[in-house]
Amino acid sequence: MNIASRGLVAGLLASAAMLTAAHAADVTIGYSAPGLVGAQAQIQAGLVNAGTAKGWEVTTTTSGGDAQKQLNDINDFIAQSVAAIVAVPDDSAGICQAVAAAKDANIPFYTIDRAPQGCEIDMVVLSDNYLAGKQSGEAVVEFLKAKYGAPKGKVLEITGNLAQNVAQLRGGGFDDVIKQYPDIELIVKVGDWDSAKGVDIVRDVASTEADLDAIYMHSDCVYAAGTVQTLKEVGRDAAAGDPAHVFLAGVDGCLGTLDLIRAGSFDQSSNQPIPDFGVLAADFIEKKLNGEAIEPGAVTMEGALWSPARIEKADIGLQLFLATTSVGKDNVDDERLWGNIEKKNGG
Repeated sequence: MNIASRGLVAGLLASAAMLTAAHAADVTIGYSAPGLVGAQAQIQAGLVNAGTAKGWEVTTTTSGGDAQKQLNDINDFIAQSVAAIVAVPDDSAGICQAVAAAKDANIPFYTIDRAPQGCEIDMVVLSDNYLAGKQSGEAVVEFLKAKYGAPKGKVLEITGNLAQNVAQLRGGGFDDVIKQYPDIELIVKVGDWDSAKGVDIVRDVASTEADLDAIYMHSDCVYAAGTVQTLKEVGRDAAAGDPAHVFLAGVDGCLGTLDLIRAGSFDQSSNQPIPDFGVLAADFIEKKLNGEAIEPGAVTMEGALWSPARIEKADIGLQLFLATTSVGKDNVDDERLWGNIEKKNGG
C-alpha cells in the first residue's frame, strides 16, 4: 500500500518483514464476533480474508450477543494455544476476564470496533466513534439552523448498548455538540442495538411528540430501515424541504442507509471504514508476531477515507482511530464508502 506514516515504523501497513511460509502455516488466529448483523459480517470477513492472504488459519465464533458465551469461546481459543485472539466485545468491561486469561497464556489480544474497559490489550482498531457522533450532531444542528434560523428544536437519540464504549463515544460526540445549544431539547432512549426496540422507540416518540425535528441513531445499520418505515406508518415521513420533515442521522453507513439517502428518505450518515478494520488488525498482529514495535503517532494513506488516522497510547493499550466521513446526498455515490464497496461486490 502506498502508506506515508509519521511517528511509526516505516511501512506500517505494508510489512517488509513477513513471516516465513513455514511459520505462516502454523499461525491460527481466534476471532470472536458478537453477532453477524449490521457491519459485523463485513468486519469478520475483512479479518478472515486478510489472515488467509497471509497464509494463516482464522477460526471464528459468534456469541449472538451473549457475553458469557463470548468468554467461553475465548477460553477455548486459549486452550487451543492460538497465536493471537481478536474480538469485538459484547461487554467492554466483562471482556477483561478473557484478556487476563490470554495474558496468563502469553497470547496477544486485540479488539476491533469496540475497546475494552479496565484492562490493557495489544491494540484496538476502531473508527473514531466520538468524531462520528460529532459529525452527526453538527449535521443536525445545521438542519435546525436552516429550519428555524437558530439552533433550536427537539431531537431524539436512539443509543446502542451503553455498556459498550462504542455507544458511549457515539453518544458523547453527539451530545457534546447538542449541549452547546440550550434551546435544543434532547430525548435519549436506550436501543441496545436492537432494531425492534428502535421501532418501538420511534413509534412512541414520533406519535407523542408532534414537534419532533430530528432523530439520531447510534447505528443506522440497525435502526435506519425500521425508523423510515415507522415514520411512514405514523404519518411523519414528510420529504426533505417540507417544514414537517424529520431529519434522520446516524453512524455506520450501511448499503441500505446509502440507498435511503439516495432515495431522499435519510439525511446523514457518519461512514465507518469497515473494509479496512480486519486488514489493519491483521497487519498489526503480523508486526507483533515478527517482534516489531508499534509506536503512537499519525498514520496517513493517500486516497483512504479514514486518513489521517492516529495511534494513541491509553491505559487500555494502543488504539488506532480511523476517521469517519460525513455522508449526505452530495457524496453518497463515493465509491470508497463501504456500503458502495459492498454493492459493487454484490452485497
